[in-house]
Amino acid sequence: MAAAGQTASIRTMTLRPGFAWLTAVAVAIAPGALAAQQAPAFPHAAHAKVFVSCVTCHAGILRTGVAQFPIASTCNACHDGTTAKRISWQPRATPRVSNLKFDHIVHAARRNQRGDSTTCADCHANPESSWMQVRAPSAPQCVSCHTGGRGTHLAMPDSACATCHLTLARASALTSERVAAFPAPSTHRLPGFMAVAGHGAQARHVTGSARVAQSCATCHAREFCVACHVNAPELTVIQALEPDRRSLVLKHVLRAPASHTAKDFEKQHGALAGPSGKTCQSCHTQESCTTCHRVAPPPAALALAKAGAGAGRGVGALTTARKPASHVSTWKTGHGPVAATTMQSCASCHARVECLTCHVPDLAHRGSYHPPAYVTRHPVDAYARSTSCVDCHNPGEFCQTCHKQGGLTSRRTLLGAAGYHDGNRKFFLGHGQTARQSLESCVSCHVERDCLTCHSAVRGRSFNPHGPGFNAEQMLKKNPQLCIACHGTSIPRRTTTP
Repeated sequence: MAAAGQTASIRTMTLRPGFAWLTAVAVAIAPGALAAQQAPAFPHAAHAKVFVSCVTCHAGILRTGVAQFPIASTCNACHDGTTAKRISWQPRATPRVSNLKFDHIVHAARRNQRGDSTTCADCHANPESSWMQVRAPSAPQCVSCHTGGRGTHLAMPDSACATCHLTLARASALTSERVAAFPAPSTHRLPGFMAVAGHGAQARHVTGSARVAQSCATCHAREFCVACHVNAPELTVIQALEPDRRSLVLKHVLRAPASHTAKDFEKQHGALAGPSGKTCQSCHTQESCTTCHRVAPPPAALALAKAGAGAGRGVGALTTARKPASHVSTWKTGHGPVAATTMQSCASCHARVECLTCHVPDLAHRGSYHPPAYVTRHPVDAYARSTSCVDCHNPGEFCQTCHKQGGLTSRRTLLGAAGYHDGNRKFFLGHGQTARQSLESCVSCHVERDCLTCHSAVRGRSFNPHGPGFNAEQMLKKNPQLCIACHGTSIPRRTTTP
């Protein structure tokens, strides 16, 4: 244990792709810090001439069923108010503030079996101290004694943690401050510790009926792993850890693995994820993907869990949408041809409403889509349908408003000049081809009854509205309502001769 309030140094752990990233907290324990923190409140030195044995007051250290601390009535045999000032001493009633499994009676019995002559002062006093100069034992002291000086506390194998320590969930008396000061074992600083072959493999080193390594449970609880492992509910080794929110005081943060910093990662991450997203499911949720893939998420994204879906599932890695390398400073004016040929690529990040922000000529964005002076040649594009005007414009309102302002009015004449069609004085004679090619531009001014004046088999001038190669049977199957508009209920059918 380390003294409360000590400054913690943060060590960043780098991980391989597909695994969580943690920042382990390592505390350098200053000599004597533990003793200073756990120094008993009782003034032992002031009673050095009174007691000649520790068990005079701490009889429970060596005998089962006897209290380890004296009660007030025992003290008041001397502190009777006459010989010495009366005190209101009360022994500690709460569990020991520690995660040690240590038991004095068991320890003493094993010493006696080995013929060990150690005394209380060997652990609770410095060798050069005088009688009753008491201090708390330290972990390095215990390890040094039990290994003969061949090892240090944090250099011990991780499998040895459970020998002396309770799991975090069982050490209920420890405060969050004490947990935050836990020192990190040396193995946590090894390269690759945070990869599956590191901490993942160590967590699965179980013995007996345990489903998770007790060395991990000494400092960590389920919440600590959930913060990085989005798929924690599906991992047996994480579910084997008991829940304890104190484990969250050990700082940890997700960091992108090396593969995510590659220049072509945006192009390659789909192949790395695969169809099921298995390599990504440890750190990422669907929300990680839909930050960019907002319109049509790929199957790998849909295979991931949703953030916070159900108990015990974290939010996972938070991603930020970045512009592709193609989106340079001139991309605004040059993206049209790319969008026209690879619209599916654009749709993975962009919704149609984003295009309409610029591709709708209004007072705020006029001229941002069409090139300068486009209005003088827009009829060519409209008739040739090089672009779809109706995607952005309402022909019945937008086109007519502008044309009326320019003095172009629609005058219904049979032959000759006809308002909008003044550019071609014989337009009426060839308007059929234009209507079939760009009917949307016609309906901005005309309604169906305008056509039926001539193109009606019932009471019009009987001009055939159908072009060469017209397949009446096919049209009738697709939409008979169009046929009824002109032919009524007497729709002519193709007859075949047997």
